[in-house]
Amino acid sequence: MKELRDLDLNLLKLLQAVVETRNTHQAADRLGISQTSVSRGLAKLRETFGDQLFIRKAHGVEPSELAEKLAEAADEMFTPLVKVVESYQNFDPQTFTGEISVAMNIFMLEQWGDGIFSALREALPVASFKLVYWQEQSLNEMLNGQIDYLLLFSQYQLPQEVYQHRLKEIKLCLIARKDHPVLSKSSALEDIHHLPITRILADGINSKRAPVEDFYLARGYKANIVLSTHSIRVLLNELKHSDALSFGSTLVTDNDPELSCYPLPKVPKEMRTIQINGGYLQSKRGFPLNQLLHQTIQSYFDQIVQPEK
Repeated sequence: MKELRDLDLNLLKLLQAVVETRNTHQAADRLGISQTSVSRGLAKLRETFGDQLFIRKAHGVEPSELAEKLAEAADEMFTPLVKVVESYQNFDPQTFTGEISVAMNIFMLEQWGDGIFSALREALPVASFKLVYWQEQSLNEMLNGQIDYLLLFSQYQLPQEVYQHRLKEIKLCLIARKDHPVLSKSSALEDIHHLPITRILADGINSKRAPVEDFYLARGYKANIVLSTHSIRVLLNELKHSDALSFGSTLVTDNDPELSCYPLPKVPKEMRTIQINGGYLQSKRGFPLNQLLHQTIQSYFDQIVQPEK
């Protein structure tokens, strides 16, 4: 195969057209070029990728598996390029029709997803949106330009290619059922270490133990984690119907008469609050679209007031 760096990008558009139409004449019509240009382009593609890239048939051509995979890869490659052009060419939020992908911690998606979507919809009324939860493969998708914006807790370790900014700092407390028989009297670790613990799972963090487990171990106790879940609803239901506790905030218990926030035991400073960060690729810091996403989501979190109790 010839050096791929020397490949004309127009040849990839030709390859896509031939794969999709399976006919060189239709591909020429779609691209607005002559049949001669198509033939020359296919010859260059065969020179680069091999003679078996396309197989001639009676009424057209049949793409090989390699040709189909190259067409898929070309489509994935052109998507971020299209986003760059759309971001700079006469960007108008009111008429922007592109797709915007936002990935966030699953807790945030359940807790604030509705509000974030409403704010984004108001700012970009005719855009389409993908709001997904952050998973192990999400970082690669971010670096490849498939995710436009992320929302994660600050303990996520991200590479320098991702620009991050603080959106909000949240005070933590212990969450449990109202009038809890133990927590209503004491939050000291020696009094509560035996209580069951529930926790939200956070995909994408490479850690053998949860921070609460490390905290308990450092003080000679073993955390009794009885429920680890992606679902806030499941977690809160367990808290309401048992003596279990969870590390959380008043934002979770607000307007829920069955739950209360109790003081934290003596914990390190870094466990008293949790910070929410927003972020996008460093290479997109000057893009009008990314600046708008940042401003919109920052404004949304600015108007969230955390209840004291």
